[in-house]
Amino acid sequence: MLMKQIKRVITLALLCVVGVVSQPAFAAKFSVPDLPQTAYQDPWLDARYDDDRDPIEGINRLIWRFNFNFLDQYLFRPTAVVYVHAVPDMMKDGINNFIENLNEPSSTVNNTLQGKFSDAGNSAGRFVINTSVGLLGTIDVAERMGMERKQDEFGEVLAFYGVGNGPYLMFPVLGPTAVREEVGDYVDNMYPPLSWLSFTQKLIKGLMSGLYKRAELMSQEKLLYDSLDPYAFVREAYFKHMEWKVHDGNVPEDFQQEEEFDDFIDGLDL
Repeated sequence: MLMKQIKRVITLALLCVVGVVSQPAFAAKFSVPDLPQTAYQDPWLDARYDDDRDPIEGINRLIWRFNFNFLDQYLFRPTAVVYVHAVPDMMKDGINNFIENLNEPSSTVNNTLQGKFSDAGNSAGRFVINTSVGLLGTIDVAERMGMERKQDEFGEVLAFYGVGNGPYLMFPVLGPTAVREEVGDYVDNMYPPLSWLSFTQKLIKGLMSGLYKRAELMSQEKLLYDSLDPYAFVREAYFKHMEWKVHDGNVPEDFQQEEEFDDFIDGLDL
């Protein structure tokens, strides 16, 4: 009975935050830059690089072309543009805060497994405070108390114990990932409250999280469109971002990202 009530609360909360998208308003926090005419042209479809991290590059590039030239051009970006202009910043942040709050318990465990007890306590404290005082996490009260969000995924735990990224993968709709991250996501979803979510609830969570991230990335689009090879650019940015997360921002000198990736990576939350 208690589990059913919890699931109902989560479902209602998710439906409420999805319903927010229909509210008319103007948001100034997220910018919508004009696209160059060549934005979705990809002359590098048949390009290949000898990169051991990407053993199925040919297949990945075909999926990238579908994601980038079709889904993003005709679905993801137009939807994100409507989202930016139709939803106030406060509501966008509330939706994202609610979703991110669901990840705090798994982050608590993952930080503990890495011996990061301070970060584990921070994640646990954030979850308790934001779930209660912050109205189920929609308001990040903990951050205003000096407890900044610092979430670790199980994929970072694997990296801490020496497990490599594994092959680079480009999934339809979902975009770039790697084997280690997929395994980590599977384990993270076994922790409550994520384990309590139904398939539909997880789908809503993923859609709203992806929409927020796509809107955030609009300000970084020019870097992608101006790159000689957008596929290779995103792949390199992905691996640099993973290294940044694994090392908590203190990336070893051998992995320091080039300057052109800095601004792009700043807008990522993969």
